[in-house]
Amino acid sequence: MAGKKSPWGANTGADSAGESGGEEDPAEGDSGAGGENPPPRSTGGPRNPWLPPASGDAKRPPNLEDLFRRRSGGGGGPSFRMPQRPGGKSWLPLGIGAIVLLWLGTSMVHRISPQEKGVVTTFGAYSRTISSGVSFTLPWPVQSVTVKDVTSIRRDSIPEGDGEKLMLTGDQNLVDLTYLVRWNIKDIKLYMFQLAEPDQTVREVAEAAMRQSIAEVSLDGAMGAGRATIEQNVRERMQRVLDAYRSGVKIQGVEIKKTDPPAKVVDAFKEVLAAQQDAQSDINRAEAYAQQLTQRAQGEATAFDKVYEQYKLAPEVTRRRMYYETMERVLSKTDKVILETTGVMPYLPLPGMKQAGPLADKEGR
Repeated sequence: MAGKKSPWGANTGADSAGESGGEEDPAEGDSGAGGENPPPRSTGGPRNPWLPPASGDAKRPPNLEDLFRRRSGGGGGPSFRMPQRPGGKSWLPLGIGAIVLLWLGTSMVHRISPQEKGVVTTFGAYSRTISSGVSFTLPWPVQSVTVKDVTSIRRDSIPEGDGEKLMLTGDQNLVDLTYLVRWNIKDIKLYMFQLAEPDQTVREVAEAAMRQSIAEVSLDGAMGAGRATIEQNVRERMQRVLDAYRSGVKIQGVEIKKTDPPAKVVDAFKEVLAAQQDAQSDINRAEAYAQQLTQRAQGEATAFDKVYEQYKLAPEVTRRRMYYETMERVLSKTDKVILETTGVMPYLPLPGMKQAGPLADKEGR
């Protein structure tokens, strides 16, 4: 019987002669020699995409089996081997051991400087605090150490850079303030685990304390002699708040660096300040003059008391002496001489004669 036609154009059935033991197909004989039965080639119609291409077809791309064969050294491709020791053993165990020793050394041995302290955490939870020297812990990631400098003084300048920080004084004036906060770590455990951002908290507490202290003084106090008091109040307020937060921070000091009026009114403020300085200078001169008059009056009163004591002992003599001294003081300032003695001219131009005398002497010479 005639064979059925497959969709790929090959006969799937055998004819009556093939079934009764007739001649074998040449392709089938070849397959017997090779041990495999190759699929039949189509004589017409589309080619089966799952079958390898026939001889003479285009070169097929390499499959995964070929790639693995080349990687393992088959097919003449390049091969890669680990370097070996002289005895023929691999260096891989020694390399792994060196990496393990380095990991243990760096994660278990810790050297802490004298100005530092370290916090040991076990799986992220606080375990203990280690001081200066060499300490040992369990390897990472079981335990880890965070080292902080607890001795050095940290400085925060507020505001940062050339920014403007305006604050309101007690007499409703604005002042541009720049100040410095000095602090260090007092308790490293509280510093690391109590607050989320301790450094930022210190700055915010400093600003709040400074605003409160500035609001208690006038503009003159903020820009003048009251600065030392303001610095002391700010430091005490900051320490009380940070202790209430259990921050582990100690405030060493607060220093006001600049107190200026706002930039928009600085010219008018300078004029007012100059007028105040002039007024203060006038006040100082008036006070000095008043002090001189007071001292002079006190001296005259003391002299009068002494004269009075002498007057009580000898009234007539003291009266005559005072008269002579007074007349001498008055007449010494005039250029006329008046005599009351009989037989003498009542007026003599003695001062003119004194002036003419030196002139005549010069002409004679």
